[in-house]
Amino acid sequence: MFDKFPLVRLAVSLIVGIVIAASVPIPVPVLPVLAGLVVIACLLYRFSNAQSVAVIVCFLLLGMFVMQHHQQLSAESSATTMITSSKSFFLDQREKLLSRFTSHGLDGDAYAVVAAMALGDKSALSQTVKDTYSVSGASHVLALSGLHLGIIYMLLSLFLPRRRWPALSQLFTILVVWAFVFLVGMPVSVVRSAVMLTVYGLLSLGHRQKMSVNVLAFTLILMLLWNPSWLFDVGFQMSFMAVGAILLFVPLFEQVFSAQYLMTHRWFKWVWGMVAVSCAAQLGVAPLIAYYFGRFSTYFLLTNFVVVPVTFVILWLSMLVLVFPSLAYLLLYIVQMQYAVLHCIATLPGASIEGLHPSLIQLMMTYVIIFCTYLLIGRIKPLLEWRASIPESS
Repeated sequence: MFDKFPLVRLAVSLIVGIVIAASVPIPVPVLPVLAGLVVIACLLYRFSNAQSVAVIVCFLLLGMFVMQHHQQLSAESSATTMITSSKSFFLDQREKLLSRFTSHGLDGDAYAVVAAMALGDKSALSQTVKDTYSVSGASHVLALSGLHLGIIYMLLSLFLPRRRWPALSQLFTILVVWAFVFLVGMPVSVVRSAVMLTVYGLLSLGHRQKMSVNVLAFTLILMLLWNPSWLFDVGFQMSFMAVGAILLFVPLFEQVFSAQYLMTHRWFKWVWGMVAVSCAAQLGVAPLIAYYFGRFSTYFLLTNFVVVPVTFVILWLSMLVLVFPSLAYLLLYIVQMQYAVLHCIATLPGASIEGLHPSLIQLMMTYVIIFCTYLLIGRIKPLLEWRASIPESS
C-alpha cells in the first residue's frame, strides 16, 4: 500500500507531527534538529531503507516545526497581508453579486440556497433549510466543495480551445478557479479542490497520471505546510476523507461489471458511476459525520441522484442569471423543486439515524476497519480472479 502511494507515508508523518506539537508543548526549537536530520538523510543515500526512515522522521519533525511556528505567529499580532487584502476585495465583489440576485427576484429560502451553492454565503440559510438538507444527506451541496469547483472547471474546459492552446487554456482555467476561491472567501474545502485541480491541470500538460492518492497526499502536505491548523477543521477532514475514499474504492466498484458491458450500456454506466462515487464518499465521511454531528442519513444514495445533477443546473443558471435576469424565475423554480424533493426524502420513515456519538478511539478503529477492508479486497482479487458479475450481453 505505502509502496504504491509513497507520498501517503510523508503525509501521515506530517500529520502525526502536527498533532504532537498541538497536544504537547515543545520547549525547544525543532528547526535545528530537523536541519540535522535532513543532513543525515542525505548522507544515507546508499542505504535506502535507513534513508526512507530518516525522511519519514524528517516529515514528522517538519510537522512539529510548522505547528510550533504557527502557534508563535498566532500569539503575535500580525499585520494585514496581501492575501487578506485581496480576500477582502473579492468578498466585496461577492456582496455585489449577491445583491444582483436579490434585485432579480430571488428572496427567502431560494435566495439562501443559491447564495450558499453558488457563492458560498450561508448566512441567509434558515435552520429549517439546514435541517432538511442535513437529514436528507444533501448538506454537502450547501457547502462549497470539489463538486462545485469541478463543475466550474468542466464548464470552462468545454468552452476553451484546449487542443489548440492547451497550456494557455489550462493557465486561464486555473486563474479563474483561484479567483472563484477568493470570491467565496477561501473556505478550506474549496482551497483543497483548487490545489488538486491546479496539480491536475499541470499534470495533464505532461500527460501524467492526473488524479491519484499521491496527488491527494501532495495536496494535503502543501495545505498543512501553509496552515497546519487546518488539520483540525471539520470541513478539511471530511473533504480529504471523501476524496481519498473515492480514489480508493471507486475503481473497485467499477470492476464489478466488465468494461465492455458498461460501454454498451451507457445509461447503466452513468447510474453505476453515481452509485460508486456516492457509496465511496459515504464510506469516507460517515464516521466523521457520526462523530461530530451524531447522525447518519440512510437515503444518501437517493438524495445524490437528485442533488448532483440539479446542482449542476443551479450553478449554470446562477451564472446565466447575472447576465440574463429573466432566467431568475427558472432558477427559482428549480431551487424550490429541489427543496420540495429533499423535504419529502427527509420526512420518509428512518431517513436519519440520530444519537450516534462514537468516541475518538471508535472513530479511529472504524477507519482502520475500512482501510483493512480495502487491503483485503486487494489481496483476494488476484486469488479469486475478480471478474464481472454480469456476463457480456448484446
